[in-house]
Amino acid sequence: MAESFGRSFTVVQVTADDTTTQIWVALAKPSQALTLVLAAVSEGWTAEVLDVALTAAQQRMCSLTYSRGTFTS
Repeated sequence: MAESFGRSFTVVQVTADDTTTQIWVALAKPSQALTLVLAAVSEGWTAEVLDVALTAAQQRMCSLTYSRGTFTS
């Protein structure tokens, strides 16, 4: 049985070893988004869920990107 990560977008700030930051958007519940992002980045990087809501237009844009099988912004 496949696990559901939810149908909401969670914004995550990722910090690299050199202290540069990136903003990621995960299609998952906040509690799961952090785990998914940390699994995708290099060891030693940190991640933090941000209390930011995406607009409807941003959600549509992320949905289109996700549905095409790419995770680029």
